[in-house]
Amino acid sequence: MIRVQNLSVNYGAVKALRDVSFEAPTGQITAVLGANGAGKTTLLRTISGLVTPKTGSIHLDERPLVGVATENIARMGVAHVPEGRGVIEELTVEENLRLGAMAAKVDLAEGLREQYERFAALGERRKKLCSTLSGGERQMLAMARALIAKPRVLLLDEPSLGLAPQVTAQLMRSIHDLCESEHLTVVLVEQNAKSALRIAHRAVVLHLGTAVASGDATSVAADDNLRRYYLGVVVE
Repeated sequence: MIRVQNLSVNYGAVKALRDVSFEAPTGQITAVLGANGAGKTTLLRTISGLVTPKTGSIHLDERPLVGVATENIARMGVAHVPEGRGVIEELTVEENLRLGAMAAKVDLAEGLREQYERFAALGERRKKLCSTLSGGERQMLAMARALIAKPRVLLLDEPSLGLAPQVTAQLMRSIHDLCESEHLTVVLVEQNAKSALRIAHRAVVLHLGTAVASGDATSVAADDNLRRYYLGVVVE
């Protein structure tokens, strides 16, 4: 479980997060929703150690994460897939996956086999340069590169960004299936609230750095005011 308590982050005079608290249970998907500038990416970057909070705490089970170096947080089993996918275009699919396994004590051959079975399109293109991949394939590769290290926690920042609706739907199904099969703790940052709420167990809604709602995803999805004012979803 990831537990965030009273987390505040400042960038100079700008308050990016204000007293945010929530829990992301093991084996569940917790969606973090909100408009641009809500603080979603800052939240993930703080959990993974890339940003130091002004106040508050973050725990992985009972182990504190604030003040721990990013590489040590990764070794504790927290994998962060940032916005923009971040694959290295000059390398092949397989070379990118090998990079993901380098810092982890995993069987490389077994890890590659597992990811090619999970993402068949990557197996078919394992020797291809990443510059030749589609947007959906690059997102699959970014996830596979994180998963090859066998993390306990998966932080996903805007995985559907720039993808076609059909590809987004396939990706969300993959995230749901991964959570169930691997019993992962998934924190999913998304602007596409409809897609995220379809697969999430819990949801947190951020607005200008403040958590304006937190609870089970079904309740958040059913709240007309949240949908209209904070999620940009038209109430039918």
